[in-house]
Amino acid sequence: MMYQIRIKGHLSPQWTDWFGGLTITPEDSGDTLLTGLVVDQAALHGMLRKVRDLGLPLVSISPIEPDQVDAAEVKQ
Repeated sequence: MMYQIRIKGHLSPQWTDWFGGLTITPEDSGDTLLTGLVVDQAALHGMLRKVRDLGLPLVSISPIEPDQVDAAEVKQ
């Protein structure tokens, strides 16, 4: 399933590997989007723990359809 996780604060693209290859997109609003394929609920919870461990506030998490994301932005 594809997910989009929005966090408060900016992460640099160097965190991509730590977040299992999710695409990291800093936004002008000061938020960061983590977007990509998450294999199962256990992996999703693991990513949310990483967000917590960084001390960044979680804004939202949304399952998305693959056609809602520009394929060039997502590493699968």
